[in-house]
Amino acid sequence: MALMASLPAPSPQSQPLSVTHDVTNQPPPLAPYDASEDQALLEGVRREGAGWAEADLRALGVRAGSAQAQEWGELANRHEPVLRTHDRYGHRVDEVDFHPSWHHLMRTAVAEGLAGAPWADERPGAHVARTAGGLVWGHTEAGHGCPTSMTYAAVPALRAQPDLAKIYEPLLTSREYDPELRVPTEKPGLLAGMGMTEKQGGSDVRTNTTTATPTGEPGVYTLRGHKWFTSAPMCDVFLVLAQAPGGLSCFLVPRVLPDGSRNTFRVQRLKDKLGNRSNASSEPEFDRTVAWLVGPEGRGVKTIIEMVNCTRLDCVMSSATLMRKTLVEAGHHTRHRSAFGARLIDQPLMRNVLADLALESEAATTLTLRLAGAADRAARGDEGERAFRRIATAVGKYWVTKRGPAFTAEALECLGGNGYVEDSGMPRHYREAPLLSIWEGSGNVNALDVLRALGREPDSPEALFAELALARGADARLDAAVSGLKDQLAETGPLGARRLVERMALALGGSLLVRHAPAPVADAFCATRLGGDWGHAFGTLPAGTGLDTILERALPGQN
Repeated sequence: MALMASLPAPSPQSQPLSVTHDVTNQPPPLAPYDASEDQALLEGVRREGAGWAEADLRALGVRAGSAQAQEWGELANRHEPVLRTHDRYGHRVDEVDFHPSWHHLMRTAVAEGLAGAPWADERPGAHVARTAGGLVWGHTEAGHGCPTSMTYAAVPALRAQPDLAKIYEPLLTSREYDPELRVPTEKPGLLAGMGMTEKQGGSDVRTNTTTATPTGEPGVYTLRGHKWFTSAPMCDVFLVLAQAPGGLSCFLVPRVLPDGSRNTFRVQRLKDKLGNRSNASSEPEFDRTVAWLVGPEGRGVKTIIEMVNCTRLDCVMSSATLMRKTLVEAGHHTRHRSAFGARLIDQPLMRNVLADLALESEAATTLTLRLAGAADRAARGDEGERAFRRIATAVGKYWVTKRGPAFTAEALECLGGNGYVEDSGMPRHYREAPLLSIWEGSGNVNALDVLRALGREPDSPEALFAELALARGADARLDAAVSGLKDQLAETGPLGARRLVERMALALGGSLLVRHAPAPVADAFCATRLGGDWGHAFGTLPAGTGLDTILERALPGQN
């Protein structure tokens, strides 16, 4: 101690400079990038009749991948919506405040036709163009897709009551976004939500206890009850299920009544959700709430099922979007990060993982656009496409949304520890993925819905097998899978519904890729998903699968 005390203190100038915070071997920011740079997407858009929208889609892709739009997505989730039940004087207001970034995202989405606009567009492929826009603009963030999806889906349901559709449809199909609560008919554009589930029943909506009492005025009722999960409570109008004297019925509920007074729509609380944090999900209470009947009394499920069909398609779309977004993030990271003397993307095992993810992403995107094409042609009166859409949307909803969480986890892992940090954005995507399997009916609900279509609507399985037959003879593994599927139909009950629907989805995905994708992509899919040469994790493609071709197609310029 005495010796140390006798030593002179070192001069700061005499210390060697040591730089400890130089940043090396870290990827640069991904943004700006083009979110529409996806061959499977662009080819599908042309094939399904919306090639006329490609220029706008590409412009939207550049905007979605801009640093500004990516920041909007981050800020909208960091600054979550806040419920204000009362104003400073004690008046009930039931309003939800959003960060300005939410409104920027919404304004763009509505202006780009991602809400109800396709229903007012007579061009063939309008619904495909909207779905493709969702696949691209969804690279920003997922939460604001909820109100745009419900607005899109509300239009065909509302048409069950032509007098109401005449008033509201032009506003629901508008490209004007106006977040203020005002008399609906005095606004340039509207958003629609839906209130279906209740705490005692969830998906079993026939157990709903919300009551609808006729007022004596034709078509006008008052509602009393409590909904359990109503997203986007700041929408202008809602389609709500309630028990009328004639049974479960569908009603239109505006937030603001024609005389300018607030309808009773008490937001009891916002849900504290795992993901989807930018979007407010609420529990509204109705008490003498004014509502207008949509469709006949007692036909509420049949009336609102059109809305469900549309939102299920959007679940498939959103899962495919998350897959593509996280694949792009993983590809960007591994292109710029090195380990053990080589870029990660050049490491054999990492290339296998990325190629396997690319394969899954292309199958999901291709199926999404095929479903959108069916929806577009069904809306224009094609009964064969309507039958195909009926069963294939439920099949796609089950399988693609089931694959989403595992896919997102694997893409996150490509970033290693960096992917587990909030700044990377990957945790937000990971939390989002399970919602899409739950929203609009969980896996069991969708699997049983497929069985219902098989048993009650023979046109639907016929349409599905007609679609599969278009690829007959192109791949022996696909032919065997379709043959086995036909054999399985007759002996499958509820216990085997998931296995059946999974095989339907894989056969359908294989059929689409065999017909439309490059040979290495189709061959890899059939070998692994249909031929059994497939591990339980991503990254188990067999040797000779054509990894380089798959990767160059999915991530051009990143190899």
